[in-house]
Amino acid sequence: MEAYYNCLHCKDKRVRIMTKDGKRHEGIIVDVDQNNVYLKTKGNGRMKTSAFYPGGAGSYYGGYYGYGSEILTLSLFTLLAIALI
Repeated sequence: MEAYYNCLHCKDKRVRIMTKDGKRHEGIIVDVDQNNVYLKTKGNGRMKTSAFYPGGAGSYYGGYYGYGSEILTLSLFTLLAIALI
């Protein structure tokens, strides 16, 4: 629950997020719900979903979102640290 409130506090701000598997993501938090944080990053216009899946870590799903940016969905369960940048 602490990760949810930390992300909620940082909504609409530029952050760097580190996940438990050592990956780092930078972007602007555009939304947070009880399970996920939605991070707008620079990208190729695709939406990616990243979460804990028993079938294997690092699974990405999604379709097109916008033009020139992407929304990365990260499970709150996988967050290790979040910092304003």
